[in-house]
Formats: sequence, C-alpha cells, structure tokens
Amino acid sequence: MDRPDSDFSSRPVLSDRVLINGAVTPVTFFADGVLRWTERGERSLIVEKEVLGVKVEGPKVRIGALVDGGGGIFCVGSSGGGLVRKDLVFEPLSEDSQRLWCQKLLEFIDSLGRPKRLFVFVNPFGGSKSASKIFVDEVKPLFDDAGVQFTLQETQYQLHAKEVAKTLDLSKYDGIVCVSGDGILVEVVNGLLEREDWDTAIKMPLGVVPAGTGNGMAKSLLDSVGEPCKVSNAVLAIIRGHKRSLDVATIWQGKTKFFSVLMLAWGLVADVDIESEKYRWMGSARLDFYAIQRIVHLRQYNGSISFVPAPGFEGFGEPTSYNDDGESTNTDPSQEKPTKVRQLAYEGPDINLKNMNWRTIKGPFVSVWLHNVPWGGEDTRAAPDAKFSDGYLDVIIMRACPKLSLLSLMTGLSTGTHVKSPYVLYFKVSKIKLLSHIIYFATLKLGSFATSIPRALVNVQ
Repeated sequence: MDRPDSDFSSRPVLSDRVLINGAVTPVTFFADGVLRWTERGERSLIVEKEVLGVKVEGPKVRIGALVDGGGGIFCVGSSGGGLVRKDLVFEPLSEDSQRLWCQKLLEFIDSLGRPKRLFVFVNPFGGSKSASKIFVDEVKPLFDDAGVQFTLQETQYQLHAKEVAKTLDLSKYDGIVCVSGDGILVEVVNGLLEREDWDTAIKMPLGVVPAGTGNGMAKSLLDSVGEPCKVSNAVLAIIRGHKRSLDVATIWQGKTKFFSVLMLAWGLVADVDIESEKYRWMGSARLDFYAIQRIVHLRQYNGSISFVPAPGFEGFGEPTSYNDDGESTNTDPSQEKPTKVRQLAYEGPDINLKNMNWRTIKGPFVSVWLHNVPWGGEDTRAAPDAKFSDGYLDVIIMRACPKLSLLSLMTGLSTGTHVKSPYVLYFKVSKIKLLSHIIYFATLKLGSFATSIPRALVNVQ
C-alpha cells in the first residue's frame, strides 16, 4: 500500500519508536494525515476521517477515534461493522518526542478547519422524547473527545428555536447543531432569515443529529455520502466540519412568509403527519399506523397547482398564465412595497412572476408533495431524484386511485419506486402555486408549521 516517495502526500512528517502496550513499536505520521504502525499486523488511522482529538495523559498520548468496527481495531481495509469508539494510546520515549507528536498531530487537525464552538439545540419533546438522552449519552461524549465547546439550549415550546436564532450572537459560534427531528432545523432557518444580518447569518453552518420522528434531512445528508442515518455518523460529520449547499424555498400565504429547506406536504401526507400527533408516544410508527387509517377513510382534495417547470419537464400540465386571483399583492413578492420593518429581514427572491412560462394541473388530488431533498424520513424516499442545491423543488402528485393501488404505492415510499406508479406525477419546478377549493381539508405541513391553505406561492432559490 506504500506510495512513491516522490508523492508529497506520502512524505513522512514524523517517524519514531514509541511504546504501545509495553512493546517498542515504530509509528509514522504522513503528510496526508495517515498514521501507521505495526501491532499484530499493519494498523492505520486516517486523521481527517477517523480521529476525534488528541490528549496528553502523563507520559502518554491518547488519540481518540471513531472507526469502522467491521474488520477489527484500526485494520487497513476494515468495513461494514458500523462506527465504534476506539483509542490509540502510546508512550513516546522522551518528553521532547511527546511534545513533537502532540504538535504535529494537533497542527494537522487545526489545518482541517473543524468547528471549535457550537450552539446546540435539543428538542426534548420530539419523536419518542429521547433527544436529551441521545445528547448526553452519544453526542456530548464525542464533542468532548474532539475538544468541541458548546452551548446547550433545550427548546421549551414551538418556535422557541426560531426566537433564539433571530437574536443569537453568531460571532461566538462556528455552527448551530439541532439534536432533533426536522422541525427545529426549519425553525432555525426561519429565524436566521428574519434577522437584520440575514445575508451573513444564513451562511452559518447547520448540523443535524437524528433524534426525532422523521429525520429526513439527516437521512438525506448521510445517505448522499453512503453513510447510515445514525447518531454517531451525524456527529462525526459535524466534528469533521463537512458542509454542502442547500436550496431554500420561500413560501407566501397571503401576507405570511416563511421558508423551507426540507419539504412541504398538502393532502394525505400532511394529514398523516399532523393528525397522528395524538399518537406521538408511538414514535415513528405513528406515521405508518395513521397512514393505514387515512387510506381506509380516503379523502380527496379539490384544487389546482400552477408551476414554472424546470428544463426538461415542460410536458407536464397545460399552459397557463400567472394569476394573483385578486389577492393582496403580498402573494406576489415582485409587486410588494416592503415596509421599513420588513426590509430588516430576507424578502425572498426579486422576480417578476408574470413573465414566466407557467403551467397548471387541476385536481382532485390525493396528495401533493414538494421536496428539496430525497428523504422525507428515515424510511421515506419521497423524491429519489431530488438534489440539495439544483435550484428546483421535486413535485410528487398522487392522483385518485383504488385503495389497494394506493396502499401498494405507499409501500414503495421506502425505496422511491412509488414515483413509477401510473397514479403518480413526478417532476421538478422552480416556482409553484397551490390553490385549494376546500379550505377545511387542505393543510400544509412544513417542518413544525401547519396551517390551512386556501392558496400558497412557493419559490425555490
């Protein structure tokens, strides 16, 4: 596995003989951040990928790591066993050697740009109400091992995280972490975009640790890099400082404006999510349980959607023109005259909605689903082709169909095969307008927000 000495990345930075389990052992640290030694075979640690932190304990150096446990401790090429917490403890043969080892290892870790100070939201009421325990038992120990300082805030009520995010001194932190389901993340995004300094605030890295009912964002992020949706994988990604861009959808409903980074649901899916709250004690199983009830007593939703299709999806729907239906001009952000107060927050994209190629599809519908990421929950691959930052929302429309066909369709949500059903339309849009003809039954589910929806305008950017 050795690479040519001419390759700079394989150049040894430090090579020395140390004591490991009482035996003198040669250890080499390479410029690419790989630590190699021999102990009952070749062993290695990839500092960027696996190492949490380095600590001095008397004459010894302890390297904390989170490694793949499938092939033995620190084995080259191990895989498949999930992440396990392991330490490499060695004793340099002199104080000068110990100082040099710590210096080189810490310098490399510092060069990775990892976050050092985090603001952490924990939602003790989400999912099966296990977020606080997850933080204490699984998240905090890894942050401690990585030397990450954090400020902890347990949310006390709905929209608490939004209120905190609006006034938080962001200069004190390198990122915000949500130990929760998807609702707290949505609140934080809305809070950041309602700040006077929204344009810099929204650049604050946001991390998600799955501890709620759906965990769609955590699942989407981890699945995109081939990782399982587990707490340890999410925390390690946060410690490593991994980032990716994410679209934000702006939603106008009359004079009300809010933002989404995950999904919006109208119809069956929203009903299941909202009305199953009374079964929250069941955890994520409440969704499957209540979905069966709703399918047995199926509702249909009269209304229409108008949209601006993404390139390649112009064949969906029929041509139409943008119509504000005589509403207040607040439903069309390009026509608004913001007040002085509203100028202090993000107003949404500056666009002319009327000069676009709008198309329309009329109901009745069983469900309309708008997705920014592939997974709506750990077991729901609602939009298999969704991208994090392509500038479009994936639209999944379920048409009226026999109940047995709908049940079969719903079982395909875990793999994404439901989009191949003849009763499903699946396409991408940059703008979409929802118009409900029956206000009582039509509900919009967006993270922790749920409202009746006579009409709503959505734009993604």
